[in-house]
Amino acid sequence: MAFQRRRNHYYHRFRFLIPFISAISAGLLLFFALLSFLAPSPNDSHHHRLIPPVQFNAASDVAIGVSHFRVPRNGARSGRDLWTSRNAKFYSGCSNASNKFLKANAITHPNRYLLIATSGGLNQQRTGITDAVVAARILNATLVVPKLDQKSFWRDSSNFSEIFDVDWFVSFLSKDVKIIHQLPKRGGKTWNTHSMRVPRKCSERCYQNRVLPVLLKRHAIQLSKFDYRLANKLETDLQKLRCRVNYHALKFTDPIQKMGEKLVNRMRAKSNHYIALHLRYEPDMLAFSGCYYGGGEKERRELGAIRRRWKTLHQVNNPDKERRHGKCPLTPEEVGLMLRALGYGQDVHIYVASGEVYGGEETLAPLKALFPNFHSKETIASKAELDKFSSYSSRMAALDFIVCDESDVFVTNNNGNMARILAGRRRYFGHKPTIRPNAKKLYRLFLNRPNMTWGAFSSRVRTYQRGFMGEPNEVRPGRGEFHENPSPCICEVAKPHVKSDSGPRKYGKSDLTSRRDEPSTVDDQNNDYEPEWPDSEEEEDQVDFQDKGPLNATNLEYDAINSEEPELEEMLSD
Repeated sequence: MAFQRRRNHYYHRFRFLIPFISAISAGLLLFFALLSFLAPSPNDSHHHRLIPPVQFNAASDVAIGVSHFRVPRNGARSGRDLWTSRNAKFYSGCSNASNKFLKANAITHPNRYLLIATSGGLNQQRTGITDAVVAARILNATLVVPKLDQKSFWRDSSNFSEIFDVDWFVSFLSKDVKIIHQLPKRGGKTWNTHSMRVPRKCSERCYQNRVLPVLLKRHAIQLSKFDYRLANKLETDLQKLRCRVNYHALKFTDPIQKMGEKLVNRMRAKSNHYIALHLRYEPDMLAFSGCYYGGGEKERRELGAIRRRWKTLHQVNNPDKERRHGKCPLTPEEVGLMLRALGYGQDVHIYVASGEVYGGEETLAPLKALFPNFHSKETIASKAELDKFSSYSSRMAALDFIVCDESDVFVTNNNGNMARILAGRRRYFGHKPTIRPNAKKLYRLFLNRPNMTWGAFSSRVRTYQRGFMGEPNEVRPGRGEFHENPSPCICEVAKPHVKSDSGPRKYGKSDLTSRRDEPSTVDDQNNDYEPEWPDSEEEEDQVDFQDKGPLNATNLEYDAINSEEPELEEMLSD
């Protein structure tokens, strides 16, 4: 009985607690339901929204956004010269022809005329012009001054002579290829030219098999959409001809060159050194990349509408995957943090070459906070000075090209045409530092930034950027696009005694082309990313480049055939 009484006693006590426990449970359920309703969707909680932006206290110039992540005013201590490449003095450009390379008048056949219609923006057209000269040499033909693209996205009506010094172009190359301004009359009549297109990465043999028979029959042919229509790997004398065209024969007209030099001088007047940044954070670039930057439905709608302009682009179902694979431009804030981690202080002057930045001033604000000395051609030149150029996208791009080329450090935020052309040019003319973000590894680092100290973060950045700083021998000779890595045109003038941060291989005094089998020091993880733009006639890129001949090594290069994406036309990647 005593046991029964105790049990009843506890039962009655517990019965009074049931409503209280029920009320608490109901409250918790209501709280979690409300929290679930108010929280953003998983797709919208991209890490750019989860990571607090770096904020600055005007008095202390120190980041205060995260208590243990403070960006010092002077950047990180790098222990290296920030403005020069350590081993640059041991290398120089070398593009003179060998004694075996016959003069143009000895190899040019009469009644063989090659016309070229280039494609894309300024730098894409520059690659086409360079390769057109080599194609004419392969065909033993006379080259007519190339026709620039006036109908593509860029809508620039400029002709060749309004961008480049045409007389210098013709005279400088006169010993290599015969070039004329226009087709001569034939019996008092204009030639009836035959238009055709060659595959991407077409080799010397490809031109001889595909183009030469048509040229022999028609006498005058025009190759249309001529961009990246020549193989990366050619015999050394033809590669050196490419360098003579790109680095010596193609000079901007006097008005463009003089205005570009004015901009450079104004940057030099502000500081002894400056960084040029090709930001490439415009809406078209972000839309094409398929990346997501945390802007919610508004961003998806806006960039999705732009992306639909290219009907051949597949839908991106997992935008974050593109970030993980290093295929997305860094945000302006991320670029700024990378540079500060590499050792560039708040007092450094930055020239930004960019079109309309997606998100405008709000997007640029963190970069400007990290580097207040922020400039562009619009801020250092008057509207009146730019008026004669502003209606022509290629002429405006040429001004940016000059300022970026003359900079002490060039930073590229994507691997498009301008980035590649300038990277190759800066290698040729003294290995001036050219920084390309190691986006694949930096992605995880930026993701984990809230949990790191500045010291740990900056140390990791410097580690990940080894091999991406424009040092000699970062990229194995023959690797990548020729215009980005013109190794046959770079010779070792002395043996380096100091090991650089990128771990260069020790070469003899021979041309670097003899060392193609050496292992690469660069981290190849995202070296094969080249954002390209869709070609409306994709089938041309699927044909056998060698006309049923044996498979050529150029077809297997990592940059020519991307294992994840079809080869695309680089219409907008300048």
